[in-house]
Parts: sequence; C-alpha cells; structure tokens
Amino acid sequence: MSKTECVQIEVTGGVALVTLNRPERRNAIDPEMTLALREAFDRIEADPAIRVSVLRGAGPVFCAGMDLKSFLAGNAEAILYGPHGFAGFVARARRKPVIAAVTGAALAGGFEVMLACDMVVAGESAIFGLPEAKLGLVAGGGGAIRLARRIPRVLANELLLSAKTYSAAEIRDWGLLNRVVPDAEVLAAAQYLARAVAANAPLSIEASLALSDRAFAEEETALWQANDAALQRLSDSADVTEGIGAFFEKRPPKWKGR
Repeated sequence: MSKTECVQIEVTGGVALVTLNRPERRNAIDPEMTLALREAFDRIEADPAIRVSVLRGAGPVFCAGMDLKSFLAGNAEAILYGPHGFAGFVARARRKPVIAAVTGAALAGGFEVMLACDMVVAGESAIFGLPEAKLGLVAGGGGAIRLARRIPRVLANELLLSAKTYSAAEIRDWGLLNRVVPDAEVLAAAQYLARAVAANAPLSIEASLALSDRAFAEEETALWQANDAALQRLSDSADVTEGIGAFFEKRPPKWKGR
C-alpha cells in the first residue's frame, strides 16, 4: 500500500482501492486531498497493470463534500478550479472505470464525486443530497450537469433545489445506483464488481467506457463553462458568506440575494 496523509492506494489483481482518508473531517475535500486524489488517478491511468478502481471513504462517511473551513480560508481556487475540476476528479477524462463504494453520507461535493464515478455500490443506510442551496452555493462539481442528464428533470430539480437528503433506496429507484447492499457488505460488493470488470479485455473496457461517456459529452465544454461561471459568481456572493456562517453558528440564514 502506498499512502499520503489523506489518500491511500492499494492495488490487488488489477483493482486499485482508493481511500479518502480524512475521517476526522468526514473526508471533506481540501487542497491537499484535491492534489492527492489527482495524483492517485494520474498513477492509475498511467499503470497498465490497473484495470479498474474502487473509491471509498475511510470511517463512517464516504465524503461530506468541500471543506467549508478551507473554503472560507481562501482555498476555493485550489479546491474547485484546478486540473480536472472539483477535488481534482469530477471533470477528469478517464480511460479506466471507477466504482464508488458508498457508506454513511455522500453529500454536496461528496455526492458529486460519486456521480463522477462510473458505477456505484451503496450501503442500505447511506444518505445522499446536495445541500448547496442552504449555503448560498450551487452544485458546481458536476451535480447539476450530471443529474439533469441522468434522471428526469423534475427529480433533478428536486435534488438541486430542495437541498434535502435522500435514502439509498430512493436514489436507486431513480437510477443513480447499481447496487444497494447491507452496510457491512459494501466494499466486498464493489470489489466483486471491480474484479468482474478487471477480468475483461483492457481495450474493450477502454473503448466501451469512451463510447458511454461520449453519449453524454455533447456540448459538455460549454456546460462546464456555464457551470464554472455560476460557481464563481455564487462563491463571491454575500449570501455564501452568510449561508456558511449560519451553518457553523447553527442558525437560520438571512439571505440578501446578492
């Protein structure tokens, strides 16, 4: 196993197990994790012995999204706008599939990291949501784009605009999950699926994934440009300062609309 402080990689039989390793911060994404995750997938993409990867979170939570304290400290640029987008991951063009193994919560940017994966196995008690609207932000890590392309627009709008959380059973019924299994079986189920992929021809895997991705790629560059413009506008707003401040102070926000 190779290890950085916040990301671990273990490779077995063509399968890379990538672990987000900030359990004390609910695996929230800060600049260090962004860089480490980008470097982890640089390695995976470059290593011909690796066919597929499984992405999980250390501890009880998959990923709680962007580290809000780091964002308020002035690190938005490093977290949101570096190579491959949020977390160094969500806008990456990959040749090898990634399977998310979700336990606990996948919220905000954590949900968007999950949506950027190619398959998802989740635990029965896992919860999902995009609470950005409560903070004066927008789901700018690909959430708005990917949901609108994958599920009916009315459901995508509910997720984006209500800022509510949803169960694994609910979003499985919407077509966002491959499997829902008992919590203790999530990693084993994801690795079983990964081994099935790894047993197949590498060129076939790459070509099939590329065609699948291309089906959703029309006008994607323009969509990401609009996404980033909205994210930048809201990140600089008075409401985001108020929303995040209210979150930490555990009080209702007082929106100003600017």
